[in-house]
Amino acid sequence: MQYIHVKVIAGAGKESWKEKSPDHFEISVKEKAERNMANARVLELVASHFKVPVKKVRIVNGHRHPSKLIVVEEK
Repeated sequence: MQYIHVKVIAGAGKESWKEKSPDHFEISVKEKAERNMANARVLELVASHFKVPVKKVRIVNGHRHPSKLIVVEEK
């Protein structure tokens, strides 16, 4: 199990992924921060980056905040 910190920029013009350190990332998504759309897209991107299914990735803290704590479970 791995914990990562993510700063999310919702409603951006294009998607991007910046690695600040091995466990700190800055992610921009096109989806707006409403109806959980941005959070869902962030989970998809994190799962893709770590090569795990989306169901193995979840937000632990920061559901309604740009700074989030996300846990990535082993395969």
